[in-house]
Amino acid sequence: MRASHLATLIGMSAALAACGTQNRGVESVHQPVVSKSNYVLDVNSGYEGLAPGESSRVAGWFESLRLGYGDRVSVDAAGGSDAAVREAVADVASRYGLLIDPTAPVTSGEIAPGKVRVVVSRTTAKVPNCPDWSDKAGNDFNSNTMANYGCSINSNLAAMVANPEDLIYGQRATGANDASTASKAIKSYRDKAPTGAGPLKQEGSRSN
Repeated sequence: MRASHLATLIGMSAALAACGTQNRGVESVHQPVVSKSNYVLDVNSGYEGLAPGESSRVAGWFESLRLGYGDRVSVDAAGGSDAAVREAVADVASRYGLLIDPTAPVTSGEIAPGKVRVVVSRTTAKVPNCPDWSDKAGNDFNSNTMANYGCSINSNLAAMVANPEDLIYGQRATGANDASTASKAIKSYRDKAPTGAGPLKQEGSRSN
């Protein structure tokens, strides 16, 4: 009888353990995933740069994409290196505070003669499968974290990061740090006179 009860309890414990997320660490299993998409627009090239009216097309296309920080703009001149075309596209991109990348990524489809391809490469970050409420409320005897653990903070991080590529590569130091600016707080702390250096304040119970 006792063996039967023991086997039942072991089976119930195993079932409860199987319900939890298999993660016994403090690092969430839900991490931001960075994906990259290329958007293309084929425009007509002219004798010196883009054909008349094509700059307006490019500007309207940039506006529809809501071009901004983190996006990369490049020009594929069908194997050529038309500096005038790149300069024309760079002029439009500069209105959004962006420069032209020297190399365009490989995109599908051939470029027709007399046309150039403007490419906007955009990275996005999101946390898949969040929120995750697959776990039922209850005790986890294996000390696993709940299924939704980390969804909120990592989803907010993915939404707020200005350039999702920073989640992969980070930011390199520019080496342009101003030592005098960096040490202002330390200098202010050192120059301030200690509070115990002055005379003791006289306190009394009499009121004026």
